[in-house]
Amino acid sequence: MTTDPRYPSLTFRQDYFDDPAAWAALVSLLQDTFGIDLDPLRRLGGADPTSMPFGWFDDQGTLVANLSAFAMPIVINGRVVRAGAFQSGAVRPEWRGRGLYGDVTRKALEWCAAQQFEAIVLYTDKPALYEPYGFRALPFHAYSGPAPEAPTSTAAARSLDPTVAEDLDLLRRTLRTRTPVSDVIAVRESAAMFLINTQFDRDVRLSWLANERAVIAWKSEAEDRFVLVDVVAEVIPPLSAILGGLGIEATSIEVLFSPDKLGCELLAQPLQSYTHFMIRCETPFVLDVPAMLSPMADF
Repeated sequence: MTTDPRYPSLTFRQDYFDDPAAWAALVSLLQDTFGIDLDPLRRLGGADPTSMPFGWFDDQGTLVANLSAFAMPIVINGRVVRAGAFQSGAVRPEWRGRGLYGDVTRKALEWCAAQQFEAIVLYTDKPALYEPYGFRALPFHAYSGPAPEAPTSTAAARSLDPTVAEDLDLLRRTLRTRTPVSDVIAVRESAAMFLINTQFDRDVRLSWLANERAVIAWKSEAEDRFVLVDVVAEVIPPLSAILGGLGIEATSIEVLFSPDKLGCELLAQPLQSYTHFMIRCETPFVLDVPAMLSPMADF
């Protein structure tokens, strides 16, 4: 804990996730700022073990400004990139405009430099806020097209519920041994983000394909349209096996990551989103082909 003459009524803290009161203060800040509830993450295994939060607290224990960093190795163009990521960046309205967010951003960048990350990534709806720090937006594309005519027969899938202990254990085991869902751009693990995103987007369904030993994250936006959100497995099964296992007879498909491992031909379409994926690195990355990170890796 430290104080600063610029903020005489505040105390700076980092690495505070083991303090239940400080964690509750972060949950409150994100709930009040973005309307999201981070607290279910505790029941799903906790925050990413590499997480390092940076925050300013008032004398009542209220968190008024925060930015958290964590290790997030990703594959880009077939190469594993030792990356860090920023998340949970927020400042309470009454404390904005006083330099607090710039302060925690600089502290987080210094921590990332000490970790010797090759790159730092983040999602934001305010890209101009991060451009002065060297971040640049990376355009994302989803894929769509007609469904395979004859899905491969396979054992029927069963639904998974992360709030059920047996299913959560299966999910966590499978996440630990997953292979990246794409060689264009994909996370290597990011278990905490996958699990909390099951709570943020209730439209996402999780299914277990026993023969393929694969967790399928998917949506059904209409009777004839299937959306594949993510696949967690040591070997990514083809799209035909996924559709067969799920018993899906859709006429159109949307895949929210590059389908280079799915054994199918789909057309890339620019992603329409209010958030931007940004990356900071010495050598700018350009994706070999259009792609995006699965929303289950969203942070």
